[in-house]
Amino acid sequence: MTTPDLSPGALAEVTAEIASTAAEYDRSGDLPWKGLHVAHEAGLLTATVGKQYGGPGVGPRDVVRILTAIGEGDASVGLLASNSLMSHAGQAARPHWPAAYYDDLLARSKNGPALVNAIRAEPELGAPARGGLPKTTVTRTADGWVLNGRKAYATGGTGLAYHVVWAVADERVGHVIVPADLPGITWVDTWDHLGLRASNTHDVIYEDVKLPADAFVEIPRGPDGVYRDPAAMAGPGSFGHPALYVGVARAARSAFAAFARSRVPSALGKPIAETERIQAVAGEIDLQIVQAETLLHGALLRLESGDTAFLPELSAVKVAIARSVIAATQTAVAALGNPGLTRHNPLERHLRDALCIRVHPPQEDAVLLAGGRRVLTPR
Repeated sequence: MTTPDLSPGALAEVTAEIASTAAEYDRSGDLPWKGLHVAHEAGLLTATVGKQYGGPGVGPRDVVRILTAIGEGDASVGLLASNSLMSHAGQAARPHWPAAYYDDLLARSKNGPALVNAIRAEPELGAPARGGLPKTTVTRTADGWVLNGRKAYATGGTGLAYHVVWAVADERVGHVIVPADLPGITWVDTWDHLGLRASNTHDVIYEDVKLPADAFVEIPRGPDGVYRDPAAMAGPGSFGHPALYVGVARAARSAFAAFARSRVPSALGKPIAETERIQAVAGEIDLQIVQAETLLHGALLRLESGDTAFLPELSAVKVAIARSVIAATQTAVAALGNPGLTRHNPLERHLRDALCIRVHPPQEDAVLLAGGRRVLTPR
């Protein structure tokens, strides 16, 4: 595996290369292969492959730096990269893939982007973080399993090399590792979203997909005996998605500054960047981004230091980051008026992408409710 250069200069080059095709893919809705190849060639898509597998095994803070840089270039590439990085990190921490499958994934990753995604949501169930069990099932056979069901919001679409599918087996809940090219997998093009247009987050149907005996991995029950969506668990690895959206906010800041420096109204006779009003707006955008980045890296530093008492507050930190990301992009768009909403200006795309941070678990209402109950419970 390529050891990535994570210096600020190298990451800035990756950001610029990915950004050069972001608008093209946003308009077409095609998978952003050019951006993915840039990230792959820089060694970023496999940065979390464990050292026991010959990978770099980078830690959570470097992961968020990677995803901030990629997200600043193209949020869709950032989401695809985040899902793959989290899958490799999970395998490094707790090996659970069938050995032949993971060897195949690593072999593919040497030749180009090999994408993985944990596919959990369902049309009836919605987001699994809200509770409930999937209808998707894996049934025992004489020599393995058979997978049946329909999933929604399966980011990566036909570009995935492997699916990690949340399913019920008898009375157990877990994931099955599924090669994307197996018979019985059908994609339904359902993705017509406000943002992340190139992420190909479609529905997928599994019909009698045959899998080996070691393809199913049970998810441990929580202390209360309830199965919980792993994506909603707070921990160092849960900051990948917030990190890419911090990158989106940084891209919005750059787009705002570029427009302000180039816009010279005839009545003003100088760039609007030289006015105190626009300078104050730029300061507000910057404040929100500084706040988001400080929360992001500060939370990880506290976790690295062993501050376990901080764990109940992690979800609130993610919500605060989301608020700052959205505030930064909305402030930039609001200050520019029509130019900020035209598709000729990247700010419009950055705003659409930034709003998507709200869909990732845990959602704000659930976090506020849990936090309020924690505060109001007698100790």
